[in-house]
Amino acid sequence: MGGGPMPLPRPAPAGPIADARHTCRMKPAPALTYLSGYSVDLLERAGALLQQQKVLPTLVARHGALHAVRTDGALYDYVMALKGQYLRSSDPLARVAYDNRLHVVRSALGLHSTVSRVQGGRLKARREIRIAGLFRQMPEPLLRMIVVHELAHLKERSHDRAFYALCRHMEPAYHQLEFDARLWLTAVEAGEIPGGSNAPPHPVSGKAPT
Repeated sequence: MGGGPMPLPRPAPAGPIADARHTCRMKPAPALTYLSGYSVDLLERAGALLQQQKVLPTLVARHGALHAVRTDGALYDYVMALKGQYLRSSDPLARVAYDNRLHVVRSALGLHSTVSRVQGGRLKARREIRIAGLFRQMPEPLLRMIVVHELAHLKERSHDRAFYALCRHMEPAYHQLEFDARLWLTAVEAGEIPGGSNAPPHPVSGKAPT
């Protein structure tokens, strides 16, 4: 993954007595399946943050409070603002929505689709973007990265150099934000950050770009 993410904070070293006391109470290391492919050093630091339940404060401190793009209408406006800024001549979008039924898989953070429908005796393709409902509550830059990723698929179908170049054009910090979004998802899966409508009640910020 080019343009690697910034280093995570290293956990403070503990003395041998403290280490011994903690050994029996330490939680099992959470699975880092969303972070496969990153360096061992980054994985060790991410694992330490997860075990200490410090992912949420770390990412909120880095990216700000949770965004306010909570409804399908707000998400549509947010996506269309970015599309109008960077991909004005790309295929039109027939629908943009959160989908509470969408399962976030390890290698993908959202879903773009082409839906074929018969209209007036003709088969017409409609482009749609659906974002997993758990992304309703996360820092705005992380939502932006996911939207940028799905918008890039309007022009580039494969995850190749051209695709990632387009992602970086729309969001220069794309690779850092992708790592942080995957770390956020890992914390959700580990139980530090409740997902969906049960997300923690932090102040919200972030509006659609103009």
